[in-house]
Amino acid sequence: MESKKISIAILGASGYTGAELIRLLLAHPNANISVLTGDSKAGKHIGEVYPHLRFKNLPKLVSIEQVEFSGIDLVFCCLPHGTTQPIIAALPRHLRIIDLSADFRLHDVKSYAKWYGHEHQAVELQKNAVYGLTEQARDKIKTARLVANPGCYPTGSSLALMPLLASGLINSENIIIDSKSGVTGAGRSAKQDNLFTEINDGMKAYGISSHRHAPEIEQNLSSSCNKEITVTFTPHLIPMNRGILSTIYVHLSAGKSAADLRAKLIEVYDKERFVHIMPEGIAPSTHEVRGTNDCHISVFSDRIAGKAILVAAIDNLVKGASGQAIQNMNVMFGFPENTGLELTAVFP
Repeated sequence: MESKKISIAILGASGYTGAELIRLLLAHPNANISVLTGDSKAGKHIGEVYPHLRFKNLPKLVSIEQVEFSGIDLVFCCLPHGTTQPIIAALPRHLRIIDLSADFRLHDVKSYAKWYGHEHQAVELQKNAVYGLTEQARDKIKTARLVANPGCYPTGSSLALMPLLASGLINSENIIIDSKSGVTGAGRSAKQDNLFTEINDGMKAYGISSHRHAPEIEQNLSSSCNKEITVTFTPHLIPMNRGILSTIYVHLSAGKSAADLRAKLIEVYDKERFVHIMPEGIAPSTHEVRGTNDCHISVFSDRIAGKAILVAAIDNLVKGASGQAIQNMNVMFGFPENTGLELTAVFP
């Protein structure tokens, strides 16, 4: 199985997650990029959109309507939220699919309608979609036809919190998640708020009490302890290209300490290739995970008794999107999970 090449189509290849998928898949020994779509850029070589890909042997961009799917094994869908459901529902049944949008992440279609402003357009398909937080859902991912790739903010915070909630080490109430993200998290489309002069030399909170990743985080945390959980989640935009740093404030369960939390995370992730618990007293940095599929987590005692602080760092375009998608692909097709993902951070 390890020597098999799979034929891949990337829908929406002209966005940041599509470009990152191409970069990573070019180094994957089992991947053959057969189709790239980008409706507004159809007919162009991807190198005209992303000059760093100019000299790579890649197919031209085409529209989705032009794609012949008969020889394709796997589709990565990198289309905008709200557009993906009818497109995936219409794909041939032989295809396996990893969707990098938010369109299949929320199990509850009513919750989806509330947070995304329209009714779910593929309810039957949603019932069989597997949420692809790899470290938590390998067995289901192996046999899934459709994997909903997690959002960037939920990935780091969920990896840090889920084992602690599952083991009863922290209180499920009053969890605060304060996250900072690079500008690539906002996508590539032209927006005034994302111009260099609007972003540089500043930091701002956004989506306060209303960010669409909040219900996804809460879904993950609730599933880990079979209890409905609501969190305080505030994202911030900072002037860097990529990376997410999440600082998480929790209340310890009676008789527990920050050392207990750290010991549990070490136990859970000891054999994981991509999740690393930092040495005691050392906080992670986005520099240390830049360009990698790694998640670095630290645990600290708060000076307020009964509280602890977790810090998690990921690259939003890799572990928070395209790298985790390839990790899920590896699980789905029986490749070693780290295939194509043995990446060293780009520093400085």
